Amino acid sequence: MAGFGVKIPFVDHLGFELTRFEGGESEIVYEPRPEHLNSFGVVHGGASMTLHDVSMATAARSVEQSMGVVTIEMKTTFMQPARGRLTAKGRLVHRTATMAFTESTIYDEAGRACAHATGTFKYVPRLPIGPRSTQQLDVIRTD
Repeated sequence: MAGFGVKIPFVDHLGFELTRFEGGESEIVYEPRPEHLNSFGVVHGGASMTLHDVSMATAARSVEQSMGVVTIEMKTTFMQPARGRLTAKGRLVHRTATMAFTESTIYDEAGRACAHATGTFKYVPRLPIGPRSTQQLDVIRTD
């Protein structure tokens, strides 16, 4: 897949690869680098939470690609250490006109679930940049 459709510098930095983006579902593959590990030599919880956040947001956006989403809340459960190549599968569970209710599971290379998250996102046409102004999403143009 060509990319996330919007410029997300932190996601580019982590090296996430979007492999599914349709029908309320997303899939993101992540190859953690040594600097993404914690002192135990496994993927840092912050990197895992970012992977969850992006997979849930992408699942929400997959049904409304002209809109952006912002995270309202997120809960993560870490079930076992995450090692090696990871795959996050996000799913839109329910949506309203302005809100998306989502979940995500991160799997290791052996297909074991390492972490699970739920999240609530708000659909937004623009991102605020100041008290009285807004800026459009940094949409990548391919034309």
